[in-house]
Amino acid sequence: MRIRPVGAHALLLDCTVLTDTPEAVADVPEAAFVEAWRAELWRRRERGDLIAVEIVPAARTVLLDGLPDPTTTAEQLTRWAAAVTAATTRSNQADAHAAAHAHADVDANAHATANADTQDQDHNATAEDGADDAADVLVPVTFDGPDLPAVAEHWGVDVPAVRHRLTSTRFQVAFCGFAPGFPYLTGLPAELALPRLATPRPRVPAGSVALAGPYAGIYPGASPGGWLLVGRTDLVLFDVAADPPTRLGPGTKVRMVAA
Repeated sequence: MRIRPVGAHALLLDCTVLTDTPEAVADVPEAAFVEAWRAELWRRRERGDLIAVEIVPAARTVLLDGLPDPTTTAEQLTRWAAAVTAATTRSNQADAHAAAHAHADVDANAHATANADTQDQDHNATAEDGADDAADVLVPVTFDGPDLPAVAEHWGVDVPAVRHRLTSTRFQVAFCGFAPGFPYLTGLPAELALPRLATPRPRVPAGSVALAGPYAGIYPGASPGGWLLVGRTDLVLFDVAADPPTRLGPGTKVRMVAA
């Protein structure tokens, strides 16, 4: 972690993994460090240990703005860093072990039903998994996106296997960006990262569920976009009259269920 001053009242935590990082830490995704710091900073602010107007996570950084004394805050961050890193490393090792078994089961089940209609099975299996954590937000998705065949080709599977993978993954919102309320969802293995379209679409419909790089995302409103479209949802992601206006904020656990 590196701490960079930004203007007179802000700091930027850079969670980029350096080449000389110890092996145990180097295996941890940068997004995991970002989420760990976001959660810790929000907790510290609620307890009164940290004074900050804004705590904004991004892909590899966390911005702290509205700091009365950035120098003192930087010293606090340095003291908290070892504990956050150790906790993140332990959590990542546990998650990787669980994910290896879960994804192996997903692949086996998906291939076993490659020629069957698995939509109802996906819905039921995901609903049962979601019962383990009532805090998960369930997103009903109709998997009819025009880029489903392209995703299947990239992943070396068929379309039912793509659908099964997405409904069997527990996603987490790493950060919001691009457009108000657009959630960047982590949870897919790094080896399944996908390229964006060579030529972005001039208009992607609101509610489109899409994949790009290591992320899944949902378009809160109609806009141009170059992500691969796999489905659509009627869930409202951004409403200026709501409190908070963003339905899927950073840290939110998300599961897709077949609509």
